[in-house]
Amino acid sequence: MTSRNRSTQSSGSAHSLAPRRRTVVKAAAATAVLAAPLAAAIPARAASDAPAFLHGVASGDPLPDGVLLWTRVTPAADATPGSGVGPDTEVSWVVATDKALTNVVSKGTTTATAASDHTVKADIRGLAPATDYWFRFSAGGTDSPVARTRTAPATDAAVTGLRFGVVTCANWEAGYFASYRHLALRNDLDAWLHLGDYIYEYGTGEYGTRDTVVREHAPTHEIITLADYRTRHGKYKTDTDLQALHAKAPVIAIWDDHEFANDSWSGGAENHTEGAEGTWTARQAAAKQAYFEWMPVRPAIAGTTYRRLRFGKLADLSLLDLRSFRSQQVSTGSGSVDDPDRTITGRAQLDWLKAGLKASDTTWRLVGNSVMISPFAIGSLSADLLKPLAKLLGLPQDGLALNTDQWDGYTDDRRELLAHLRSNAIGNTVFLTGDIHMSWANDVPVDAGTYPLSASAATEFVITSVTSDNLDDLLKVSPGVVSTLAAPLIQLANRHVHWVDTDRHGYGILDITAARAQMDYYVLSDKTKADATSSWERSYRTRSGTQKVERTYDPV
Repeated sequence: MTSRNRSTQSSGSAHSLAPRRRTVVKAAAATAVLAAPLAAAIPARAASDAPAFLHGVASGDPLPDGVLLWTRVTPAADATPGSGVGPDTEVSWVVATDKALTNVVSKGTTTATAASDHTVKADIRGLAPATDYWFRFSAGGTDSPVARTRTAPATDAAVTGLRFGVVTCANWEAGYFASYRHLALRNDLDAWLHLGDYIYEYGTGEYGTRDTVVREHAPTHEIITLADYRTRHGKYKTDTDLQALHAKAPVIAIWDDHEFANDSWSGGAENHTEGAEGTWTARQAAAKQAYFEWMPVRPAIAGTTYRRLRFGKLADLSLLDLRSFRSQQVSTGSGSVDDPDRTITGRAQLDWLKAGLKASDTTWRLVGNSVMISPFAIGSLSADLLKPLAKLLGLPQDGLALNTDQWDGYTDDRRELLAHLRSNAIGNTVFLTGDIHMSWANDVPVDAGTYPLSASAATEFVITSVTSDNLDDLLKVSPGVVSTLAAPLIQLANRHVHWVDTDRHGYGILDITAARAQMDYYVLSDKTKADATSSWERSYRTRSGTQKVERTYDPV
């Protein structure tokens, strides 16, 4: 196991640490009105200690005929998340075609128990496709807020357009979730995608916060046990901006490493000490159990988050789990990143992805991808020099990787997937990516060393973090300063990168028509302000049939 480097810190002290991969990117870069927040109010506890819905309501994984509904009921004052106490409580739900809930189309009851941390799910079926619905939970005479959801279009529907919010990497202690509020204020979202790091596992002050813990999470120690993970999920779900977004549209979520521990892989994590923190098997199982309890996500193949959703004939969405099956990360220079026995997806998931992309009959093939698939090189060499030098130094042969936690550290899987796209003439594949705390618009080259003379197999839109530190935070300078210096160097060494912003926080809006898939990038005024404003920064699109990104000046 790789040893950990940590510090302890009280709120407001000046010793925050960034994970390894952020530090590596930092080193490379260094060389070079809206109204008051929309909030689903948290119900006050009655003197009688009646059940309460303190964590909001949510929906997710929309299908043409159904959607998954979620809530958590607090049956008694001491039945807090992770407590393991509290009575069994009957919870009812109702679904209607109108916000007043007069035209009811589905209803039922279930039981919230301590065994599931008093979370409940209702997998509703028999609904109409491409239709807005409203729903509410009730328990012991208390009603939850009323929330909106929406079903997916019919499988064979000729859909003219889709619009998704896209977010990733929300560190509670680093700031407020204004990105969620701004998405919740929109009325045009079919769903929103969360590409991983919905929560963070660190103890208070242990993760980069620009030296200031804006708000302390719970528990204050690093989460390891089932009770810990439940408590942390519960804390996140008290955020009113997050509650507002969950109440506005269904979420489609995948996990990345921080739902477990930093740089996690199938057998451990950089941020896990075997023995002192129990076994990785037990910690991983606890994290997964809490995740599926607290998220409106259907457990998919092998109890993971890889699954596929379809939105008419316009798009399907393959969602990946790049943590449960991957080989351990290697250090740059070890010569192992090209080892064909190492994998980021696992054999079964890669075969599933390839088969799904090949069989797809939709116009667009979207891939929910937690870590960047595009190569990221620190230098530009001619093809005839790059490969022998890479072999000599033990570096990946299609780029000098800085971040072996990304697909750069598992180049054989990437080569196989991109070759599959090319050999089967599979076009219009768009990777939607989080993790790296920066915004990128990339072509995905078959051979980065010869690009653009060689082909692009796909395109990739990478979304910056909601709050988690990026380069200006790590260097403690004003937003834009690092990007001005670093972006030209990054693009010079990576000719497939059309744009990169290393500094800002925000979210994306993915807008899809038959002619193009477009990402509009939005940034926040200040992640440490609960009332932060949002503004459009850039837009990039890929036109149908091109496999290349281009800038557009027409945000949607």
